[in-house]
Amino acid sequence: MEHIFKEMKSEPLHWQVFISLALACGFRRGENLGLELDHIFWKENQIKIDQSIVRGEGGKPVIKDPKSFASERIVTVPESIMLLTKQLYMELAKERDLAKDRWVEEKHNWLFCNVDGTHYYPTTPTTWWRRFTTRKKIRYIRLHDLRHTSATLLINQGVHAKIISERLGHADIRITMDTYGKVLQPADKAAADKIDHIFASRNTQ
Repeated sequence: MEHIFKEMKSEPLHWQVFISLALACGFRRGENLGLELDHIFWKENQIKIDQSIVRGEGGKPVIKDPKSFASERIVTVPESIMLLTKQLYMELAKERDLAKDRWVEEKHNWLFCNVDGTHYYPTTPTTWWRRFTTRKKIRYIRLHDLRHTSATLLINQGVHAKIISERLGHADIRITMDTYGKVLQPADKAAADKIDHIFASRNTQ
């Protein structure tokens, strides 16, 4: 994580925001791509997930509803990342003014977009991530694994599995428990150790 954040500082702002949201909020690649500016609630430090951009038949990009009912959610974002996102928002506003007639997107206000306002192709972030890790000599993990990293960090911070499940947009908490069971076991032991002193002190009375 420290290596990634250190090397990200010299990368374009939109990739800094993309990776930060994946790590801090566990957003899927398609959920990040589907973010629009009106999905961001600046005062509340929250972002709404209600659509995704994925590859459809023949490789054609498709805007679709979330993976499940639970995947449609509102996630609170760390303030530092919201500030970074606001910088990107202001940068996009300038780019749109400069683009003028070259800005062809009229229906959507994508957070992550090309110079003409259209959204990125679904595999563009994956291609960039692979090149970035190679260029910066970072141990490669799949882009999707940043979502797992996010969950693991929360577990290690003692965040309840139910909250993690809601942030990730899992349809059922059992998905979270099954996916991260091995990581939750040490956290469960830590919880037992923390409460042990209560019973230990009772036995000495």
